[in-house]
Formats: sequence, structure tokens, C-alpha cells
Amino acid sequence: MKEILFYSTNDPGERVDFQAALLAGMASRYGLYMIDRTDVPVMPRERIDALNGMTYAQIAFEVLEPFLAREIPSVTLRGLLNDAYDTEKIPTVVQHVTGKTYIMWLTRGPTYSFKDYAARFFGRALNYFLGERGSRRVVIVATSGDTGGAVADALLGLNNIDNIVFYPKGSISEGQRRQMTTLGNNVHAFEVNGDFDVCQALAKNILGDREFAVTLFDDPERFTSANSISVGRLLPQAVYPFYAYSQIDTGGQPFIASIPSGNFGNMMGTVIARQMGLPVEKIICGVNENREFPEFLSSGKYTVRPSVKSPSSAMIVSHPSNLARLIDFYGGHMFDERDSVTGNVVKPGVIDRMPDLEAMRRDICSFGISNAAHFTTMKAVYERHGIILDPHGAVGWATLEQYLEGRHDRPAVIYETADPGKFPDDVGTAIGITPELPPGMKKQAALPERIYSIEAPPGRTAGGLTLSTDQMREAREKIRKIYSR
Repeated sequence: MKEILFYSTNDPGERVDFQAALLAGMASRYGLYMIDRTDVPVMPRERIDALNGMTYAQIAFEVLEPFLAREIPSVTLRGLLNDAYDTEKIPTVVQHVTGKTYIMWLTRGPTYSFKDYAARFFGRALNYFLGERGSRRVVIVATSGDTGGAVADALLGLNNIDNIVFYPKGSISEGQRRQMTTLGNNVHAFEVNGDFDVCQALAKNILGDREFAVTLFDDPERFTSANSISVGRLLPQAVYPFYAYSQIDTGGQPFIASIPSGNFGNMMGTVIARQMGLPVEKIICGVNENREFPEFLSSGKYTVRPSVKSPSSAMIVSHPSNLARLIDFYGGHMFDERDSVTGNVVKPGVIDRMPDLEAMRRDICSFGISNAAHFTTMKAVYERHGIILDPHGAVGWATLEQYLEGRHDRPAVIYETADPGKFPDDVGTAIGITPELPPGMKKQAALPERIYSIEAPPGRTAGGLTLSTDQMREAREKIRKIYSR
């Protein structure tokens, strides 16, 4: 089996195996770990077709084993995946809706979000490697909605891991917040004065601060990441398009994947699946009013603007981290220009080598959905098909209809990424019915919360909010108090 190595998008000379990339979180020079597209293992078509009838855990093994065979014994990997994807804890349903259109419900795991899938594998793989090394890690996460709860739940109680989550104050639902703040134990949730981009900048800043890690733990490698910037979350997101394909009737045709996209991890996973040989005709990258990517695909110019609030709250991302991976995959290079002293981003999304835009456009299309269209789409789908979508799934539906011009005559799968009950106000406004809160969240609604607040104000520029020096200082002080007890 060929050894798979990962390099930094900002330093191709750095080549490491999966374990090293997983433990480090962020690659050198603030890059993201990436695999060369020519090194992506290709699955023969007959092997892909043989996935029909397999469980999700079995398909996950078939997809991930070629990447990990030299680092995790097959028996161990099967065990990790059977635990992560126990169908009693995380059932996956692919539902036929109309014509040749299906919805894949990635919403029935412990936190009722598709992010449970990658987080559960990430946590178990990381805990395995740490146990083998006799080490510990503090996993740093920034979340715009569902990531924090999924990662926190996946890491809760793991014996070699602590977890710090940064979330933007006032920009996530109460239910999403409580999925992080009611867990206690090894999970520490931080409410940040700012938007998701500020939270993400704070996470990256601490992840890159080896001196702080040495001061606090006498271990320069103690901090790692579980955001979609982690390769440990990226790879398992290549599994669910394979599962979708195993569950639908394509009539021998390739299928269309319509993906609500925020930080682009779910979309990038499907790009990798396509490279592995999965017959995907087109990847639809649906965004909300943060339209930087569709504008880039159209014009070739990438301009980051202040993020725009939207009902699809987990997708309020103006500068997706995984876009750097996508551009790298198509032969380009994107980086964030940083202050040489503080490491703060001073100019995000600088492209100094353009990707092959024509190839990217052949494989991917992208549409931005207005805030109003979230509601009209939820209403239309409920009235026509009796299906309640959440705001993110509404983006997936609306972009597919736009691409197909309303004709559901080609095999297509929409990724539904969060339970509608997590967004009772928006769904209720759209369809006149308040969806029921998922059972686990009902329990959390009555539990006490533990919240650490970063109250210092963010910086402000023409491009929007930025991480401030005061916020960095306050975060370090409060983290130091947690681990100095």
C-alpha cells in the first residue's frame, strides 16, 4: 500500500504522515495539510459499485483504509469506525423526494448535525494515536454553529484530550450554544465578542503559539485543531458521498451533489471523493449571502467582505478556510497575509498563483441564496413534498433547483446538514409550524451552563471585524487559569 503524505499549502517542502498532520492540526507557515491530487487513491468502479448494501461504517472503512493502512492496523481501524458510526447512535438515511432527487439526512447523530460524522472519527483517531504515544492534546475549535457542539460531544470524556471551543456571541442559536456549554468535564466553551472570522482567527493564533504552549504545559505541541482545517476532519467527509451513491438509483449515470457550504469542509470532502473515482457529475457549492466564492468562480477575482448574517447560521463565513485547499487542489496558491510580529491576518485570501479556473468550473458550480429565499424554499418544499428542511438544507435545495432549472430529471443528492428542530424560529416563520426540538437538546435545555467570556472588543477595518490584541491577551489569561488549577 502506497504511503500517503500530506504537505502544507504554504510550504510544500513539509511532508508528513496522517498521524503527524492530525496531531499538529495546522501545517507550517499557517498552511493547511493537503494531499496532492495525484496521490489520492483511486477506487476501481467495481469496488465502488460493491458498496451497495454495506453499512456506513463498512463504507467508511473502504474509503479511508487506503489513506490510513500504513498507520492504523485494519482491525483497529474497523473498530474505531464501528464505534464512531454505530447505527444506534448515528443512523444515516437517504430519502427519495421527487423525480431523481434525494435528500441525505446527516442530521440524526448525537448533536443532530452532519458534523458529527467527521468529529466522531477525528476524536477516536486522535485518542488512539495519543494513547499509543502516551501524550495529551488540547483541541482548539472555532465554530459558526454546529461544529463546536459536534466536536465537543465527540471529544467529551476521551482520556487523552481536552477541548476549547470559541463561538461568536449572539450568532448561534441557544440550542447550539448549550450543546457546548452544558457538557463540562474536559470541554471548555468560550463566548467571543465578534463574528466567526474573529473566532477562527483566535483559534489559529493560539494554535500557532508554541511559546504559550511551552509556558503553560512545557509542551510545544500540546495544541491541535478539530476545525475543518484539520485533515482529521477533512478525510472522513469524503465518506458520505460514497454512502449516498450506494443508496440511490442512478440508472448508471453520475450524480449531482448539492452541498450547503460554510467553511467548505463538506464540499472539499466531496471533491476528494470525486478524485477517488466516485461518479459525481457536478458539485454544487451552495452559499448564502456571503457570495465571495461564486463571484470568484465567475470573475476570477476573490474579494473578502464583512460577513453577512443569514438564517443558515453555520454558513456565515466570508472567507472559508478550505478554499485554500480547493485552490491548491486545482494548482493555485492562496494564503492570508499576516503581521510579522503578531501573526494576525492583515489581508485575507491573497492568491499569488491562480488555479485552473476552467477545470474548477467544469467540476463545481456555486450559487448564493438570499436570506428571503431560505424561507420561501422551506415553505415550498413543505407544501409540495411534506418535508421540513432546516435553513441550511434549504440552501442545498434552492441551489439544486437553480442548477436544474426546476427539473428534477438527473440523479441528485442534497446534503441536509442540521435537524430543523435546531432552528425553530426560522422554520416556524417559513412554514407556520414549529419543529420539535430533538430529544438530546430537550435534556440540555434544562442543564446548567459553563461559559468563559472573551469580552474585549474586536478590531474594525474596512473589511470587517478583526481579532484584537486585547482579545488575544484575554483568551490566554483565561486559558491559563483553566490549566493552572
